[in-house]
Parts: sequence; structure tokens; C-alpha cells
Amino acid sequence: MTNINLSFDEMWEKIIACDRKYDGLFYTAVKTTKIYCRPSCRSRKPKKTNVEFYHNISEVEQAGYRACKRCQPEVEHSPHSEFVKSITTILVNQYKQNLKLNDVAEQVGLSPFYLERLFKKETSETPRTFLEKVRIDKAVQLLQTTNMTNLEIGYEVGFQSLSNFYKVFRSLKGCSPSEFRKMSKEL
Repeated sequence: MTNINLSFDEMWEKIIACDRKYDGLFYTAVKTTKIYCRPSCRSRKPKKTNVEFYHNISEVEQAGYRACKRCQPEVEHSPHSEFVKSITTILVNQYKQNLKLNDVAEQVGLSPFYLERLFKKETSETPRTFLEKVRIDKAVQLLQTTNMTNLEIGYEVGFQSLSNFYKVFRSLKGCSPSEFRKMSKEL
């Protein structure tokens, strides 16, 4: 399986949010305790400087870390977790593309109907809403770190229309991209 294409800060945000959709796609290793966890682990969060991320269990264990007793990252909790990992990896790594449910279903070997039903059962959201969240996370990063226009950012993160970009951004962040950029510069 391909590694998930997320920056350190994006992975950090996922562990702060205890986002279980990323379980199995990367592991959080704490240098001071020598313990590794799932992104969804509810244990107290370590200092950011004490964290390393690994993409698979063999890597993290070879580095000398042991599994957390609370979240048990070495144990599969669902028989469908491999499919969910594959779907999530595709959505995160190919977010810029005009992804259709049929394309994703073909890549993982499931029917589109079953893929959507399975993903929703395991993650509590549809592949489309998950993809929109990934795109908005990428847009937030670009708004904070570049001088690209909202139009450029909308297309850069994979939205096919600017109106859809604005609508999704406002529904997830509670403000427009311009308002978000202004607020983040004031901080």
C-alpha cells in the first residue's frame, strides 16, 4: 500500500482531532515515552516536539517503540479496515484530481454502492464529504502559507468550480476563504 501524503503539521492536526479515519495510515511515536499510538488515541497529547510519525508498524517498532495499551495500534479493530485505509489513502493522495466514486471503487476493487456504504459505516461520512474536508485542509494550508488568490487555491486543491469551493469552505470553516486568511494573519 502507498504511504499517505500528509505533512507533519497535517498529521499533527489529525492526532489532535483524534481522527479515526487515519488509523492504520500512520502512527504517532512519542520520543519521551517510547510508545506509539493510532491517530485516534484518546490518551493525553504529547508535546509536538516529542512526536515522530511513521507510516507502518514495522518501521515504528524497528525504531524501538512499543504499542500503546489504550488504543492497541497493533490490533485490527474492523475486518474492513484495509479497504477503508485504501480508500482514505486514495482520497488524500489524489485530492487534486477530479475523483469520481466509480474511479475510487475501481482502484480498490469494490462496487461504488458498496464502497460508499462501507466507508460511511466505518467513518460516519461519505467519501465525498471526506474528500471535501481533505481539500479544505489543503486550502487552509495554502491560505496561511502562500499569496495565491482564492481562485488559484480553489482549483489547486481540486475543486471544479469556485462557487462549490466557497460553499464547502464556508460550511466547514464558518467563514469565506478571504475572511479566514484575514483572521489567520491577525493571529
